[in-house]
Amino acid sequence: MRISSAYQKNSRIRARSGCTGREVAELVLRSAGIGDVRVQEIAGHLTDHYDPARKVLALSSENFNGTSLAALGVAAHEAGHALQHQQHYAPLKLRMALIPVTTFASQLLPIVMLAGFFLFHSIAAIYVGVGIYLVLTLFQLVTLPVEFNASARAKVQLKRLGVISASEMGGVDETLDAAAFTYVAAFISSLGWMLYLLSAARNQR
Repeated sequence: MRISSAYQKNSRIRARSGCTGREVAELVLRSAGIGDVRVQEIAGHLTDHYDPARKVLALSSENFNGTSLAALGVAAHEAGHALQHQQHYAPLKLRMALIPVTTFASQLLPIVMLAGFFLFHSIAAIYVGVGIYLVLTLFQLVTLPVEFNASARAKVQLKRLGVISASEMGGVDETLDAAAFTYVAAFISSLGWMLYLLSAARNQR
C-alpha cells in the first residue's frame, strides 16, 4: 500500500528535465562506461528489473516512456543494479548465486504445504517447510543491502547528472524508500513463517 501510494503520487509529478525513464537509464549506464546492457520496455505494472545474466535493464511501459519523478527514480534504481554488477558488488553476486536454490524452494513450498495438510501436519513436512523458509529468509536478507544500495546509487546519479534538481529529490526519495521497504516486509514475512513452523514442530514433538 505504501509503495502504491508513493508511486501514484509521484507518477503525477513531471520532472523538470523532461527526460524519460529510458533516457535516464541509458544516461546512467553511459556515464559509468557500461555499453553492454540493453534497456528494454516490458509489459505490466512495476515489473521493472535488472537481469544480470542477460544484461538487460527492463522497464515497465509507464517508466520506460514516463517523465515523472517516480519513473526516473525507478529507472535510476534499476541502473544502480547494473552499476553493482559492473563493480562486482558482493551482495549482488551472493544473491545471484542463491537464485537457483531459491527458485527451487519457492516451487517446492506449495507442494510441501499441501502434503503437510493432508498428512495431518506431518512433522517431516513441517521440517521441510522450515528448511524452505530458511532458504527464502536468507535470500530476502541478502536482497536488503542490494536494494538499499541500488537506491542510494540512483539518488547520487540523478543529482550528479543533473537530471533531478534538489527540490525534486523529495519525490524520488519517497518512491524509492517505499519500494525498498517492501523487501524489509518480505524478509519479516519469511522469518515469521519460519519461526511459526519451528514452533509447530516443537508442538508436534
